[in-house]
Amino acid sequence: MAVYTEVTDEALSAFLTLYDIGTLTAFRGIAEGVENSNYALKTSAGDFILTLYEKRVNKEDLPYFLGLMEHLRERGLSCPLPVRGRDGRNLQELAGKMAAITTFLPGVWPRQIRLEHCAPLGAALARLHLAGEGFGMTRRNGLGPEAWGPLLEKSLPQADSVLGGLGAELQGWLGRIQAEWPQGLPTGQIHADLFPDNVFFLNGEISGLIDFYFACTDILAYDIAICLNAWCFETPGELNVTRSRALLRGYQSVRPLSSAEIEALPVLARGGAIRFLLTRLYDWLNRAPAALVTPKDPLDYYRRLRFHFAVSGAGAYGL
Repeated sequence: MAVYTEVTDEALSAFLTLYDIGTLTAFRGIAEGVENSNYALKTSAGDFILTLYEKRVNKEDLPYFLGLMEHLRERGLSCPLPVRGRDGRNLQELAGKMAAITTFLPGVWPRQIRLEHCAPLGAALARLHLAGEGFGMTRRNGLGPEAWGPLLEKSLPQADSVLGGLGAELQGWLGRIQAEWPQGLPTGQIHADLFPDNVFFLNGEISGLIDFYFACTDILAYDIAICLNAWCFETPGELNVTRSRALLRGYQSVRPLSSAEIEALPVLARGGAIRFLLTRLYDWLNRAPAALVTPKDPLDYYRRLRFHFAVSGAGAYGL
């Protein structure tokens, strides 16, 4: 469940007077998501999403996230558009939290990934990267390589309770990834969390990309590696190379990769795997008994990481 902050009818009514989006006709919490509280709004003017930003989202980052969505929409990418209030602002306060209303995107995310999803995904990711060019703000990746060591240190005392020897294995792997992390590759605005539940399909085509609250300025090909991890494994330790080939071809049909980006793909994939392994491991070891969100098994990404360390080059991904 992803409604951490309850909104009363009275508070919502007062909040909506700040906007020119008609009168409220329906309002319900959205169970999906992890970081924020989300509500579906229906008004006489249409459908919208209300998001209240919880403590894990730095409020200083919100202008970047909302500004990026506006920039991408202006350049033709299908993503939520923040609604500006009567005062021209796209951020307001509700129930003691910063909050925003965005437009609603039709479609559903794929509960079962199929081959036909992968090429459109790759092309959409490339369009996102191109549309992000010229955006006037940047944001450091708070979960990039420099954050992985401190994150692992927090989990080391209990890591072996998840799997014997896991702590030492992760230390060795992390050292190798950081030593080999590529420099000088093309950078720009990346989504950094384009999992299946953040991609909507309608009538067999992508209708929109959502949830830009991990977006940042980083290596473009790293975003591809995150998608390979999230979309292209049949089981956690077995890559479906047909899917990965389709994803990569879809991407390159819009933005061809340089030889340096292709060469770096294995280490970028290792980085994408260890990033999600470490955040999931921390959440797994620090879950509260009354938590609203069930933590994800970190060993799923442990098995992906083992695969990436076994490959010898980008050919393993279908290039």
